[in-house]
Amino acid sequence: MAPDPAANLPELLYIHDPLCGWCYGMSPVISRVQAEFAGRIDVSVLCGGMVKGEEVEPISATWDYIDQSLGEVEKTTGVQFGAGFRALGEEGSYVYDSEPPSRAIVAFRQITEDPARTVAFAHAVQAALFRDGQNLNDPSAYNALLAPFGVDSTEFQRRFAAPETARATQQEFAAVARIGVQGFPTSIVRVGEQGYVLARGYQPFEMVRQGLEQLLSDAALVQ
Repeated sequence: MAPDPAANLPELLYIHDPLCGWCYGMSPVISRVQAEFAGRIDVSVLCGGMVKGEEVEPISATWDYIDQSLGEVEKTTGVQFGAGFRALGEEGSYVYDSEPPSRAIVAFRQITEDPARTVAFAHAVQAALFRDGQNLNDPSAYNALLAPFGVDSTEFQRRFAAPETARATQQEFAAVARIGVQGFPTSIVRVGEQGYVLARGYQPFEMVRQGLEQLLSDAALVQ
């Protein structure tokens, strides 16, 4: 029987951070989940605020650690970090701050009111950093990312600069903290009023698929 499009589908909450390399590696898995579980599960993204407040500093302060982890992420997940990002890290002055790219994702979500497209935009934001080495602290950096989604850049910039968007971003960070997420990425499935941790950290698609199938099967039994 085909799924009822009007039904409240289970939701996969993909909790990530734009500056998280393992989340960049998880992005293709989440995209594949969206494609292969279409009509069976909704996918949305939340930003966790991995680097904020007093933790914000030039990338040079943690570049040795980041640089050492890139090879492991590439080997495990299959993604590639671009020369642009490596150059950004080696130059060292780029301020590593989760708030601006997270605020961009929040602004996009507010404008589109489309969780699925917001997931895709979050992936594009990460690619802009980790593949292309773009400055995610510069609001104008997002204009080119908006074009494939048909989002007006003027409206986006107005929303990005609005104090209420900054507040909403901080509220999102706080909500993730209340959930008890201690690392990124974390994937949680909500079925009705119940929440189930699907994956802590990176997981390959096949493991995610098996976990989702089990959760959906169990949920069907109790309905």
